[in-house]
Amino acid sequence: MAAGDLWIDGAPATVEDLTHQALVNYGAYTSFAVADGAVRGLDLHLARLTHASRALFGAAVPEDRVQNLIRQALGDRADAFVRVSLFSREISPRSPAHEGPPRVMVGVFQPVSPLGETPLRLQMQTYARETPDLKHVATMGLIRARRQARLAGYDDALFVDAEGRISEGSLWNIGFLGGDTVVWPEAPMLEGVSQALIKAHLADVGLKQETRVLMVADLPGFQGAFITNSATPACGVAAIGDHAFAVSVECLANITAAWSRAEPQPV
Repeated sequence: MAAGDLWIDGAPATVEDLTHQALVNYGAYTSFAVADGAVRGLDLHLARLTHASRALFGAAVPEDRVQNLIRQALGDRADAFVRVSLFSREISPRSPAHEGPPRVMVGVFQPVSPLGETPLRLQMQTYARETPDLKHVATMGLIRARRQARLAGYDDALFVDAEGRISEGSLWNIGFLGGDTVVWPEAPMLEGVSQALIKAHLADVGLKQETRVLMVADLPGFQGAFITNSATPACGVAAIGDHAFAVSVECLANITAAWSRAEPQPV
């Protein structure tokens, strides 16, 4: 990600604040694209921060304040990629027990391009994120998994737990295509905002959906798969391990159309 502007509680980030975040890996974040001054699923991003704030800090920052801080950091920029992070300088390895509303850092960056039209080849890895319901800043495991996949000749990593249940990827959720039905994995994971937007509108584009436990052995029963995250509504999957999938441009267009049905919400 290219260098951008960093604001903390409405003021330019200080060296002291950034030093703390460089040394203390405790906090939460969410990230999203801003287009024409609006965000699809902004309410879900704000709710994600509220949930994480209560879980990690014992108190939440009011959502209207977070939204105001985002608006202030954007200034007159209508298009950007934004990351909102929560942290507390009062929490450290030696002093972990502080409770109170965290500070809010907003990073504003150049828009991020979605993944291209080339379908992804995914390496299966046995891994489960710590506290998977939170989008927290402890991302070493995710980066390491993605790095291992790239070094092995794949594009990214798909996580499978010790019982063989498929969950999520390094930076995205995955859905599987069976006829006119999208099947989502049921396992401990972070439900992404883009995934939630797609779920809310699949019926609008004539697709059914279900959520159930998916094992590696279930892969041959699907015609295709796709990944989705805040930068990419839908990107096809060419293979998971040795199992190849056909990639349907029409199916991917329908998934993207479902995502597009979500009304952009002004910042």
